[in-house]
Amino acid sequence: MSTLKGRLADKIPAWREDVRTLIKEHGDVVIGDATIGKALAGMRGLKALVCDTSYLDPDEGIRFRGYTIPEARAALPKPGSGLEAYPTGLWFLLLTGDLPTADEVAELEADLKARAVVPSYVFGALDALPIDTHPMVQFSMAITAMSNESKFSAAYDAGLGKGDYWQATLEDALDLIARLPVIAAYIYRRAYKGGDRIEADQTLDWGANFAHMMGVDNDDYKDLMRLYLLIHTDHEGGNVSAHTSHVVSSALSDVYLSVSAGINGLAGPLHGLANQECLKWIVTLMDHFGGNVPTEEQVRQYAWDTLNARRVIPGFGHAVLRNTDPRYVAQREYSLAKGMGSHPVVATVHRVFDVVPGVLKEHGKAKSPWPNVDAHSGALQVYYGVTEADFYTVLFGVSRAMGITAQIVWDRAMGLSLERPKSVTVAMLKAAAGI
Repeated sequence: MSTLKGRLADKIPAWREDVRTLIKEHGDVVIGDATIGKALAGMRGLKALVCDTSYLDPDEGIRFRGYTIPEARAALPKPGSGLEAYPTGLWFLLLTGDLPTADEVAELEADLKARAVVPSYVFGALDALPIDTHPMVQFSMAITAMSNESKFSAAYDAGLGKGDYWQATLEDALDLIARLPVIAAYIYRRAYKGGDRIEADQTLDWGANFAHMMGVDNDDYKDLMRLYLLIHTDHEGGNVSAHTSHVVSSALSDVYLSVSAGINGLAGPLHGLANQECLKWIVTLMDHFGGNVPTEEQVRQYAWDTLNARRVIPGFGHAVLRNTDPRYVAQREYSLAKGMGSHPVVATVHRVFDVVPGVLKEHGKAKSPWPNVDAHSGALQVYYGVTEADFYTVLFGVSRAMGITAQIVWDRAMGLSLERPKSVTVAMLKAAAGI
């Protein structure tokens, strides 16, 4: 038994007992409110989900099993001095609640390498699609196709007991996470680089190998990939991709079907596709002023023009956060440490950061004027030559799949129920309001 699986097997009985006790003895305790406003505004902020892998603090940002992003980056094992932490180490933390040792990450990395064999029919299915099919459509379809490989579905059909659902689910999660960089890199090579597939380098870690298979053999980019995959991994349970996957998984759909459903949600412009929209806004801003890095006054003018046209400035504001997103800060610090500020796109992003929050405060309608993760990520990709903005959400998806699968394994381990909230009609709401 692997260290990861053994650690989970040791912890799950106590976790299950916690859940049973809470349901049996404290099930009537009120933890939130369900108002008409919540029902009609996307249940925004309604406390109705359970997620132990991460928690989004409005002031401090995301906490991975209690660790902030700076804490996790400092504490997780790294492939070398001065390099970013292994994203797979964070996945171990999300799954178990324990910081892994370097040896435990090495064991997990070796297991993923052994599992990173994508069935040939998946590549065949991708090749059957038009070359200009959006990369997220290709990514979702490839994940769905691998449902044919589900160990959970096979075990369930053979009579798997409910207490062991998590074990077969973990096997599917390990297989999927191992294969996703191979699939995503193939989509990149197929869509933009003539279809020449690059084989994995067995000497590289999971994150760096993704960069290698994309064809970006730059050590700094490999390190950026580790950072990117780490900070996008999880964002508690209520975001569209995580929640969608949770709902689908609650019906005992396998990991492949559940993650694919979440990826479809991630592809929306109000969720993961926002990173693509942010870069478009930055490039359009630059083009508007002759392709140069705009001055502060030009940024201010363009920001006001955007707002006065009743459009949002993409990358600024967040549903929960009320300070600058720590994921943005991590990328900004990385760009400054690597001396990337002279690149015109990166310089423009930095200038926008200096100006736009003040404009949004003056405008007065944004609950938070601060940038989120999407406002910076595209600029770093452009710096290293990955200019294909419609691929960025696939990068996001590879990372987010780790958080989603950790949540699904946890759901199955706890024996959480089929999600089935009750609906009401607008007439019922009007009656409740005394209308």
